[in-house]
Amino acid sequence: MRSKLFVPGSRPELFAKAFAGPADAISLDLEDSVSPDQKDLARQNVAAWLDRLHQDPALGNGKTVIVRINAQDTVHYQADLDACVRPGVDIVNLPKPLAPEQVRAVSAEIAQRASQFAVCPNIGLLLNIETPRALRLAADLAAADPRVCGLQLGLADLFEPAGIARRERAAIEQAMFLTRLAAAEAGVYAYDAAFADIKDPQGFSEEAAVARRLGFIGKTCIHPSQVELANAVFQPTAEEVAFAQRVIEAADLASRKGQGVCVVDGKMIDAPFVERARAIITAAGAATPAG
Repeated sequence: MRSKLFVPGSRPELFAKAFAGPADAISLDLEDSVSPDQKDLARQNVAAWLDRLHQDPALGNGKTVIVRINAQDTVHYQADLDACVRPGVDIVNLPKPLAPEQVRAVSAEIAQRASQFAVCPNIGLLLNIETPRALRLAADLAAADPRVCGLQLGLADLFEPAGIARRERAAIEQAMFLTRLAAAEAGVYAYDAAFADIKDPQGFSEEAAVARRLGFIGKTCIHPSQVELANAVFQPTAEEVAFAQRVIEAADLASRKGQGVCVVDGKMIDAPFVERARAIITAAGAATPAG
């Protein structure tokens, strides 16, 4: 999931085009991009599209299907769950989680709604880390429930109310690092924040590159022009894949000889490096179109 493109739930004319595009995941949005007077209509649009995807999976074009709902303490939350918990959706994106028990409550409500369908996928939860409290409790939030599949950083919501500049590199790196370690502790992935300046592709790519070096798997896109940029940054290079393959081959040979370490290109390789190499090979395969 190198790239995730937000599409407002109030703009159903954009759904098919987004799903036909190059983003790895499409996030149908019921939260920030939808005005209060359009919330009901957006829910109807999203539910109808999810039903179409379930009936005709080819429309999904192999995308991961995400719906960002409104936070649990809003008047929209229950209706959002009613609209999006159905066959056709892979992940529910929850804004501003504040406590592990809240995450468990959301998971239980998803399970209750999913039970109404004869067949419904195991819907994951992607938690937004976009408040100081959520950042402080990120590891506990990530480990709160088996349904949690990842943590997504929200830098604008995290920084701006505190008077921290959104583009302050030192702050960005610290927030990314803390989020990634919290996700690692819970065994889930970390996903990078949106980048609001659509006319600054270099800034987008540079921030995405920092996220990738810190172990994030992809970056949120708010405009189609950002999708290819994210795909390029988070796609393992041919050199990375080749080195990873050499690491795995050398480690397998060492294991057969009863050795715990090996040397590849002058570097000592043990278990953590082998784990990383396998992750690179997996990521490269997931990003390669079938056929």
